[in-house]
Amino acid sequence: MTPASTPVSFDSVLDASPLSRYQIGVIVPCALVAMIDGFDTQAIGLVAPEIAADWGVNPATFGLVFGIGLFGGLIGAFLFGLTSDRYGRKPNLLIAVGLFAAVTLVTPFVSTVPELLLVRFITGLGLGGALPGIISITSEFTPRRMRATVVGLMFCGFPLGAVVGGIVAAKLIPVLGWQAVFYVGGGLPLLLLPLIAVRLPESAQFLAMAGDHTRLSRILRRMNSPVRAEDIAPEAAATRSPVASLFTGGRATGTLLLWVTIFLSLLLAYLLTNWIPIVARQTGVGAASAILAVAALNLGGVLGCITLGRLADRSRRPTVILGVAYTLGGLAIASIGQAGSSAAALLGACFVAGLLSIGAQLCTVAFIAGFYDTAQRATGVGWSLGIGRLGGIVGPVLGGLLVAAGMGAPSLFLLTGLASVGSAVALLTLGWLSRRAHQAGSVPAVAPVEAH
Repeated sequence: MTPASTPVSFDSVLDASPLSRYQIGVIVPCALVAMIDGFDTQAIGLVAPEIAADWGVNPATFGLVFGIGLFGGLIGAFLFGLTSDRYGRKPNLLIAVGLFAAVTLVTPFVSTVPELLLVRFITGLGLGGALPGIISITSEFTPRRMRATVVGLMFCGFPLGAVVGGIVAAKLIPVLGWQAVFYVGGGLPLLLLPLIAVRLPESAQFLAMAGDHTRLSRILRRMNSPVRAEDIAPEAAATRSPVASLFTGGRATGTLLLWVTIFLSLLLAYLLTNWIPIVARQTGVGAASAILAVAALNLGGVLGCITLGRLADRSRRPTVILGVAYTLGGLAIASIGQAGSSAAALLGACFVAGLLSIGAQLCTVAFIAGFYDTAQRATGVGWSLGIGRLGGIVGPVLGGLLVAAGMGAPSLFLLTGLASVGSAVALLTLGWLSRRAHQAGSVPAVAPVEAH
């Protein structure tokens, strides 16, 4: 048993034992929130043609609808990331999930584009706001040796939810209309709220910082740990603005490089998911194959996340693993433009692109969570995802401008592949700076990223 007088970190408690059933019980609700988040984010794209036909509006109008939802997600990630570091992960997660559940259920009752813009913006606030909480909680209840794998697996719920959304929408819309998709998308998170409220604990590291030994003791008992709550050494609280702290203590360069990585990777992800079906149809691929191509991209991302996350956890240089994946993924994305009218070639290229580029993107989210200390983690994750959402807004808009300018599929996907290579360069640069810091004997925040 750890002596009462010996302070220990909560990370050392996690590292001293395997992942317990209690910890798995914490991670599973986070994965379910990620799935519902993916489902609801994808929902508007799935029903847009039906709404346009029902209301008699030009489908091009929905470009703004897509963008406003992603912009709401950007604001939500920023806002809830900050408040999660100040007031705790759990209450902010409950508010975010409750918000997007309620507004999603209101969506079937709107009847004009301005009303739809408003509800999609508010829905985006909740969807984006939920992500910093689930990523931070999962990271803070997972041993460091498997953190990238577990956080990545949890976040795989997002593309899985998008795949499920496509299947559900295909079944529901012909029978019950487009409104049914939003009833499902709003009803599921409402059912999940009691589970989050009852089963999901507050972050143990946050409780240690807050000096809440009562709730921290309860968590340690559930984990069968002999360590007393009083012996958990809290990480230092932020002494200045949480956002400013992302750029102090040697973190500035690492923060900027991670922002570049996630901006470019989400730019390519949203460009691909929005434009693959349209461009594929223009090149002669059938409607069903065009839709399946996006599913292949997401499924490849899930498998890639599992594989790359495990390799990154075992490697002393995880940025090299992810950097190589981003680079090879860029080549796979470029090959999408060479598929022509071949459905098989399109599906294969999309699957490999998802396996490498989207898989690396999901692992990068886990990487970001491990980069920051407890006091900055939710803010760091929230702002990184917010910057990524900005890339997610730019991607579809850029794709539309390029297609409108007459750019063909080969050039479009070649440029998109270069975004993946850009993510690789940023991440490999971060790893290189980390190794230089170790060699020089300095200890900035980038130093723990990779061992020398």
